[in-house]
Amino acid sequence: MKYMIMMYGSQRDYDMLAGKPTDTVTWSAEDVAAMHAFMESWNKDLAESGEFVDGQGLAAPVHARRIRLRNGAPVVTDGPYPETQEVLAGYTIVECESFDRATAIAARLADTPHPEGAALNREWYVDVRPVVGGYDELEA
Repeated sequence: MKYMIMMYGSQRDYDMLAGKPTDTVTWSAEDVAAMHAFMESWNKDLAESGEFVDGQGLAAPVHARRIRLRNGAPVVTDGPYPETQEVLAGYTIVECESFDRATAIAARLADTPHPEGAALNREWYVDVRPVVGGYDELEA
């Protein structure tokens, strides 16, 4: 079965990683390098185990567009959204034997290096959801 591990972030998170001043912690070049090395190792482990299917990071919310339906017509809003609003920052798709295994893979992300005081210490989370292959696999 395939599972999607979804990682979230905000415009503030992207700004911190880029070294821009924010009202919270600024990541140093060393902090960013440590995080990238961790993610590279995490992805390499999944590839070596045969569980990696796909993974991508997404551009900052400032480069996003949100389309909503209002009175039957689509309305487009350019990002950025409020700097604290979380959006999908990236995803990894794994193929493994169980939901429990996919959860264990995602839980390893809790060890991602980060500077003291970063949001990872407070409200970090990822979502794990099964990927459906067709209409017949949908269930409530």
